[in-house]
Amino acid sequence: MSARRLELPITGALAGIKVDTLLKRHLGLSGTVVRRIKWLEDGILVDGARVNTRFCPQEGQVLSVRLSDPERRSGILPEPGPLDVVYEDGDVVVLNKAPGVPVHPGPGHYSDTIGNYLLYYYDQEGTEGDFHPVHRLDRGTSGLLVVARHPHAQEVLKEQLHTDGFHREYLAVCEGILEPPVGTIEEPLGPKPGSLVEQMVRPDGKFARTHYEVLKAGESCTLVRLVLDTGRTHQIRVHLAHLGHPLVGDFLYGKEEPERIPRPALHSHRLTFRHPITGQEMTFTAPVPQDMKRLLDQEGL
Repeated sequence: MSARRLELPITGALAGIKVDTLLKRHLGLSGTVVRRIKWLEDGILVDGARVNTRFCPQEGQVLSVRLSDPERRSGILPEPGPLDVVYEDGDVVVLNKAPGVPVHPGPGHYSDTIGNYLLYYYDQEGTEGDFHPVHRLDRGTSGLLVVARHPHAQEVLKEQLHTDGFHREYLAVCEGILEPPVGTIEEPLGPKPGSLVEQMVRPDGKFARTHYEVLKAGESCTLVRLVLDTGRTHQIRVHLAHLGHPLVGDFLYGKEEPERIPRPALHSHRLTFRHPITGQEMTFTAPVPQDMKRLLDQEGL
């Protein structure tokens, strides 16, 4: 299976510096990642020979480090399933998640999640890798999701998550006519007492901020674009319900209406992040899926 490696040619300026310092300062690896890879047979190499982190390479040599996982520690079983890969390279995979598919295995869903499908996909590709999620989408939410291929990429992307470098834009259909047409919802969120899954606005909750812009208003509902500054559980769903405009089809915070849409009408439409290795800005968009398109047509949006 092909392993993902990073190489650092040793210039005169880098000669004589300890491998540990080169990995952290010049390749940006964390102490956690270095500790994990240094025990691997081919974890850290100089000119193809294994070295320890105290070794000092000389000018003209090449330091090479393994990033991908030779063993899977997640315990997730590879299972075949539908996977819409929008983009992939040795460090990241961007997926367009179908509605109704959980991201992580959990009670009642141990073999039908993005985690299962992705590991099966890696096996079919002959690529090394475990499941390294960067952010999550609710089971009912469709759209763009980025997954790291190795722990280093996961760490770098998670550090970006709540910065300007990681930008998430959603499309949603909410009940009623949302006024004013542009606004910011800044309400703290926390668990609802007595419920295992529900969240609520509560003064002692965690800070949460959602920006919204109305794209089109129908007679009984509104198509809205939302941008998150924070990523709290059910943030968009609770914030809109708090304003009195729950998502259409939201069985938890609004009304279940399978004849209109069998899930909350929420789609991760646009995603921008900086590549964890190159630093290049990458932007992806995904059109709304069929069930949401039908809803928009029915409502004249």
